[in-house]
Amino acid sequence: MKSTARLQIADVTVHFDVASEVAFDYLSDPGRRAEWQASLLRVTDEADVGEPGATGSSWIDITAVPFVRPAMEVVESRRAQRWREIGRWGPVDAALTLDFEAQGKYSTLVRARAHLTVPMLAAPGLLGVRVLAPAALAADLRTAARLLRDSQITDHRQDA
Repeated sequence: MKSTARLQIADVTVHFDVASEVAFDYLSDPGRRAEWQASLLRVTDEADVGEPGATGSSWIDITAVPFVRPAMEVVESRRAQRWREIGRWGPVDAALTLDFEAQGKYSTLVRARAHLTVPMLAAPGLLGVRVLAPAALAADLRTAARLLRDSQITDHRQDA
């Protein structure tokens, strides 16, 4: 009998008005996460392996939820294509996969899929998470898209 359950809690896609490389570099940088992730106050103990957010990089998320500080690790990083992280906190792990699909020179679709692995006994109590997570993840990604779009507008104005 399996003692854990793995549940998909979100699958959302958000449009970014920037090149895939720009979206990837921003979203995969742990040091920038608190700018766009509403539940994240900051990261600490960041250990990069090469570029920020490269496979093997790790850090601790300091979240808005007291005492919830998952240990994060990048498990896949293919620039402008796919980025995956896993966070572990006690008996729970959360995985996030970001897939990047270029739609043109300055247009990217970012698909985000989130999964939780929890003790089997806790799985039935996660209905609220499964309802709220897609909206929260989409809102975070829309914030990132807006911040990047606005920074690109500023960059283009400075170039003029």
